[in-house]
Amino acid sequence: MLDISFARSALPKSGALVLLAEEEGEPDAIRAAADHATGGAVTRALETTEFKPRPGKSCTILAPGAGLSRIVVVGIGKRAELKPRTAEEAGGAIAAALQREPAAAVAAAQLTPELAAALAAGAALRSYRFDRYRTNEKPEDRPKLAKLIVLSPDHTRIRDAWAALRPVVEGVHLARDLVSEPANVLNPAELAERCRALETLGLKVEVLGPRELAKLGFGALLGVSQGSANEPRMVVMHWNGASGGVTSGGVTSARGKRARATRPLAFVGKGVTFDTGGISIKPAQGMEDMKFDMAGAGTVIGLMAALAGRQARVDAIGLVGLVENMPSGTAQRPGDVVKTYSGQTVEVINTDAEGRLVLADVLWYTQEKLDPRCIIDVATLTGAMVISLGHDYAGVFSNDDELAQRLHAAGEATGEKVWRMPLAESYDKLIKSDIADMKNVAGRPAGAITAAQFLQRFVNGKPWAHLDIAGTAWATKDNAVVPKGATAFGVRLLDRLVAEYYES
Repeated sequence: MLDISFARSALPKSGALVLLAEEEGEPDAIRAAADHATGGAVTRALETTEFKPRPGKSCTILAPGAGLSRIVVVGIGKRAELKPRTAEEAGGAIAAALQREPAAAVAAAQLTPELAAALAAGAALRSYRFDRYRTNEKPEDRPKLAKLIVLSPDHTRIRDAWAALRPVVEGVHLARDLVSEPANVLNPAELAERCRALETLGLKVEVLGPRELAKLGFGALLGVSQGSANEPRMVVMHWNGASGGVTSGGVTSARGKRARATRPLAFVGKGVTFDTGGISIKPAQGMEDMKFDMAGAGTVIGLMAALAGRQARVDAIGLVGLVENMPSGTAQRPGDVVKTYSGQTVEVINTDAEGRLVLADVLWYTQEKLDPRCIIDVATLTGAMVISLGHDYAGVFSNDDELAQRLHAAGEATGEKVWRMPLAESYDKLIKSDIADMKNVAGRPAGAITAAQFLQRFVNGKPWAHLDIAGTAWATKDNAVVPKGATAFGVRLLDRLVAEYYES
C-alpha cells in the first residue's frame, strides 16, 4: 500500500508538490512560497490555462524549478462545500497524476484533519495495483509513486484521523486482492485459509468442510459444488468488539437471549470461486471474468478485516459460502431437486443460478444459529441486475425500510451507491415449482427481483437486505478512487453503515 506520512507545512526541496486550490479562497502559504521559489511559474501556468479550481480539475507544471520535479494544482471547489467524499476524490486525482513520481508532498493546510485523512485514503485507494503475476514488466511501465507526505500545521491530528481510516483501506485492498486472484490459485480451500489468517487481527474464525456441511444438511450448497474436484467450505468469522464475548464452536454463547440492540450484525457473502455455469454452461466469451463471482465473499472478508483492524465497537459475524461450479459427470443437473438446510426443497431449473442456492443454506444457518440483529448478504447474483442498473449502482432488496434507508445513506456518503428494488408477493409466486417447494429461476422477466424473492424465503423474517453487486464488483476503466479491475464494492459502504448506526 502507498506509504503515507504527515509533517509540518514547509516547501519541499525536491520531488513533486501538490497544491490544493479553492474556489473563492486565498492561496495558502506553501503555494505562495512555491510561486516565489519558481519565479512565478504557478501563477503563469494557472493564468495561461485559465484554470478553474473545481473538483476534478487539475493543472500540472513540469520542471518548475526550485528543485521540484513537478507541481500539480488540484481543484477542491468551495471550502464550505467540502465533504470527505470530495477530499477522497481529490486524493485519487493526486495519485493518478503522480504515477511517474517516486514521492510527493501535498500541501493540505486548508483542510480539516478529517478531510486531509480522507484525501490520504483516496490516494491510497486509487494507487492500488494487482501485479503479483507480472514477471517481465518494464520498469518504465510500472507506476512509481510509493510515498506521499501530507503537509499541515495539524499533521498530528491528521495522523490520528488516518489511523482510523487506514484499516478500512487495507480491507478494501484485501478484498481487491482476493477478487483479482485467478481461480486456479484461489479455490474454496485456499480462500478459507486466507480467512483463517485474519485471526492475527483478533477475529475468531471457524472453517466448516464438506463433512460438517453434509452433517448439517447443506443440500443446496453441496449440490452446487458436487461437480468440482475442489471441495466446498463455509467460513464463519466473529468480531466481538462490543461484548468481548467468548465464543464456543464458532457461535457466541446465549446470543438468542440477548436484547436485539446487543445482538450481532451478520454479513453473508457469496463465494463462487469460479462459475462455469455448471451443466447450464456459460458461453466461452467472457467466462474468464467468472473468477470474480466470489466478490460478495471478498467484500465480507474485507469488511471483517476492516472492523477488526480499526477495533470497531460492534459485534459482527461474517459468513461466506465457498464453492466452485463446474460441469462433470458428478455435476448437478437441471431438473434435480435438492433439500436445503431449512428443510425446504428446490427444483434446480438452471445450474447457472447457483449463487442463490449457496446463500440459501448460509442464510438459514445465520438466522437459526446466530440470531443476529439483522442480516446483509452481498453477492454477484444476477446479470439482470446489470441490465437494470448498469455499473454505477448496486441493487438493494430489503424487508426492512430502516435498514434499506441506512444502506442508501451510507452509499451516498461513500460513493458506493445502492438503489432499492421492489419485493412483492406477485414476484414470489413466479418461483413456485410443480414438484418442489420452489424453483431456482423464474425466467428472464424481473430476474434480479425473483432471485431476491428466493433469498427472502431463507431469512425467516429477520431484518434483511440483499446487495446484488453484479454490476459494480469489477470496473472496466479507472474511476476516481477505483483503478480498473476489482472494486471491493461494499467494504466502505458497509463499514460506514456500521460506524454510523451500530457502533456502541
